[in-house]
Amino acid sequence: MENNQSSNAQKTHSKGQGSAGNGHELNPEIVAKSKSNHKRHKQKIGFYYSFLTFVLLFCLVQVGAGVVLNISKTIAYHGKINTMRKVLEDAEQRNKDLKSDISLFSKNSTLEELARNNLKMTGDKEVLIIINNSTPQPVKSKKHKHK
Repeated sequence: MENNQSSNAQKTHSKGQGSAGNGHELNPEIVAKSKSNHKRHKQKIGFYYSFLTFVLLFCLVQVGAGVVLNISKTIAYHGKINTMRKVLEDAEQRNKDLKSDISLFSKNSTLEELARNNLKMTGDKEVLIIINNSTPQPVKSKKHKHK
């Protein structure tokens, strides 16, 4: 009979089925260990996903800040370009005016006219007459106060 029982035990070991294999009974230590391993694995995965989320958010903030900075610099540079274009146009207009003044002042007739009008100069055989239209101011008399 002993022989029979030992052969039955060998059959169950060789098939890999014990009381747990039949689904009737589970060892509570194995179940607890499996649950703790599963829980620890979930915590590791949760920490990993949280860390990745933090890193991605940080990268997103950095990219967003870079975009905002570049856009603000672009707007500022466009404003400076427009200002410089206006300055250039004004300088070109002033340059044209100065060139026309140079051509005017290089002529003798223009210089003569300026001397006559502004400096009250006369040419040969000319007499300068200045008419003063201003009326004299009445002189205010000072009153002496007696002490």
